[in-house]
Amino acid sequence: MILVDIISIILRLAELAFATIVAALNGRFLHAARGNSPWDLGRHIYTEVVAGLSILFAIVWLFPFSSSFIHWPMDLVISVMWFVSFGLLVNWLHGVCGYVFDWDNVGFNGVGCGEWKATVAFAFLSAICWLVSALVGLYWVHRRTPAPVDAGYRRRRWYRSRF
Repeated sequence: MILVDIISIILRLAELAFATIVAALNGRFLHAARGNSPWDLGRHIYTEVVAGLSILFAIVWLFPFSSSFIHWPMDLVISVMWFVSFGLLVNWLHGVCGYVFDWDNVGFNGVGCGEWKATVAFAFLSAICWLVSALVGLYWVHRRTPAPVDAGYRRRRWYRSRF
């Protein structure tokens, strides 16, 4: 089970890194857009909150204790939250920068479409990492849960009759 622990640590580090990148890029946009209506910035505020929660939970659950695997339902919830954030950001771009997964027009100047596509990409990667982390936790819990034993009851084989 050491392999599961190593995979869990790698996933938590990736979740932490991806959430930090999304929080930084999205926070930069929110700082530049101050003075706008919070209603207009709702999807960005939601993404920032999801990134903050992801950073918090990734740090808390980074240590490979057995109790970190039983949080797979919360990993699944955070994964769904990241997928919602990804969808909201893709909907907000709605073709202004071209197709979302078209990386031909992305440069290193840090402004514009490249920054937004990076935010969308890291939100998607974070959602995938949280989903895989939930599946690893579910696998660990399933492997550790003993099967119930029913004493006194034996199932008849299908080929044996009662007579």
